Amino acid sequence: MNTKRIRPGIEVLIKDKATMLAGQRIGLVCNQATVLPDLRHAADVFFEHPEIELTTLFGPQHGIRGDVQDNMIETDHTVDKRTGLPIYSLYSETREPTDTMLENVDTIVFDLQDVGCRIYTFVYTMANCMRAAKRLSKRVIVCDRPNPIGGVAVEGNVTEHEFKSFVGQFEIPTRHGMTTGELARMFNEHFEIGCELEVVKMDGWRREMWFEETGLPWVLPSPNMPTVDTAVVFPATVHIEGTELSEGRGTTKPFEINGAPFIDAYDWAAALEAYDFPGVVFRQTNFIPTFQKWAGQLCGGVQIHVTDRESFTPVIVGIAMIKTAYDLYTDHFDWKRDPYEYVFDQNPFDVVCGTDKIRQAIESAMPLKDIEASWAASLNDFAEERRPFLLY
Repeated sequence: MNTKRIRPGIEVLIKDKATMLAGQRIGLVCNQATVLPDLRHAADVFFEHPEIELTTLFGPQHGIRGDVQDNMIETDHTVDKRTGLPIYSLYSETREPTDTMLENVDTIVFDLQDVGCRIYTFVYTMANCMRAAKRLSKRVIVCDRPNPIGGVAVEGNVTEHEFKSFVGQFEIPTRHGMTTGELARMFNEHFEIGCELEVVKMDGWRREMWFEETGLPWVLPSPNMPTVDTAVVFPATVHIEGTELSEGRGTTKPFEINGAPFIDAYDWAAALEAYDFPGVVFRQTNFIPTFQKWAGQLCGGVQIHVTDRESFTPVIVGIAMIKTAYDLYTDHFDWKRDPYEYVFDQNPFDVVCGTDKIRQAIESAMPLKDIEASWAASLNDFAEERRPFLLY
């Protein structure tokens, strides 16, 4: 494994390109993972830098400190105790910076760690900042960070227009294989946001790298993303958020452990092992979530053990997990009852997937190979569409 450390965009900006910020009032979009390789927070470094005028902080979903545990819990605007600067929540009554929020900002600097999956809100916070910048003639600088699950593989269905949401604003697949900076370029040009945008590239990153190969420290970007292993399985089991199965929130292995009280762990594991997916083993397990779905109740389920990341195909594995649970436990299985990400008029599983076709395929007993084949053409189209925006 290569352990030579890369330099993330935020480090390149501060050490090599700080002149980009000269004479500008800076608004920083950040959270607890917005750190330099030495683990100093970028807001502190900006605030103490003699040539950088930091005026405003913006926080995404889960809060600027990552202390808000669950989905659909908004955070308040507040004041940073260390710097005295205003903190505006972009997961509040608004998802896009308002005119008032940006009145003391000339340039928005965005530095959030993404996880390589479409169903994660940070890149849509970035897109909303870009829209506000376009509206108010501001500039956006995106400090690029690694895609923790690599930049080669693309997998899954592409979001359909009528199913756009805050977990899928654009027609991109579940596993997009792009960095935050590359997505910013694609959003700005291909999807026509059209703001003044600059991306500060990383130094040393390669598309085939897994996060551990970057030499950077992993700081959990959201409360249920504690490790890189979590990010590896996330494009699989994030789909379980659209069901009444537990995706492992309230355990020490969120998204790796999944199940429900009505599931027989051995039967579900056997059904999944029968697919003979490469690079993964499904181990039967039992667990009691401490919060969220099935809190305090004994659940049967499986833990996903990825044995070979290169051959593991998380998206179709995740669909298989839901399909087998539906087939084995039809009388007990249910799609998520509560709304998902503030979409009140669509099935939550459809919101997660960005289409209703996968749910309908599961309900009609479509073979898994046909489900996977159904998104092949749009996935190939995306692979070509993304090509001009790749930086590495």
